[in-house]
Amino acid sequence: MRKLVLPLLFLLAACGSSQPDNGTRSVPGHGAISVEIVPNPVVARRISGDTYEVPFEVVVRETGGSRVEITRVSATAALPGGLSFDIESWDAARIRSMGYQTTVPANGELRYRFSPRQEVPEAVFGGVTAKLLVEGRDASGTATSATTTVSVTR
Repeated sequence: MRKLVLPLLFLLAACGSSQPDNGTRSVPGHGAISVEIVPNPVVARRISGDTYEVPFEVVVRETGGSRVEITRVSATAALPGGLSFDIESWDAARIRSMGYQTTVPANGELRYRFSPRQEVPEAVFGGVTAKLLVEGRDASGTATSATTTVSVTR
């Protein structure tokens, strides 16, 4: 089963609807974040055979007016029929080691652009989705998080 969601893991690590899925958790008066995958669903473009290019952006916005430090990003896969499982989780140090910023300025945003090429099994185009959870803390230490769901189409 992991092989079916490997391309989605690749998409998220190289870190539905087109809007965040209202999975935002925040405290009034503190930093808050939202997350979005653009486009969503991600459109895979065939390069040759089963190899596709899958361009997309992950957009994390601060919406509460206070700088937020991203502390963890995790991905969960969902297969048709309701089966879901954790794919992977990345802490702030690992995210920075991959060359990405982890501080979202007050009322600002971070945009991560990806365009990986990956062999994609046919089953991925049949309803496999991945949920991306972004967690953080504002300058006062108050926790905030946001989720979005992504799928892949051709």
